[in-house]
Amino acid sequence: QVQLVESGGGLVQAGGSLRLSCAASGRTFSSYVMGWFRQAPGKEREFVGAISWSGSNTYYADSVKGRFTISRDNAKNTVYLRMNSLKPEDTAVYYCAADSYYHGSYSHEYDYWGQGTQVTVSS
Repeated sequence: QVQLVESGGGLVQAGGSLRLSCAASGRTFSSYVMGWFRQAPGKEREFVGAISWSGSNTYYADSVKGRFTISRDNAKNTVYLRMNSLKPEDTAVYYCAADSYYHGSYSHEYDYWGQGTQVTVSS
């Protein structure tokens, strides 16, 4: 079992930046691939990106590529989502997720989820 808690969300103007954190507790953090997803009102949950166990590989949705960066600190049991050049369409609840294997954008394959943190980008 692993418990995930996101933080760092908030209200930001378009063009601004935020850094989300996802702190994990429980079993060995480094044994999990970590993913970030988001869900806007009335829309399905959307893959944002993922990072491999060691952090050596990252994957991003086309919509955020070049603007968002995922990193992890296994010593701190934390994964980060740095979001730059934010747009109003980035407004959503952001979730981190964990699984022992990489599942890409298939959210239903991730076993563990945080409660989410709201990100609102004003125009």
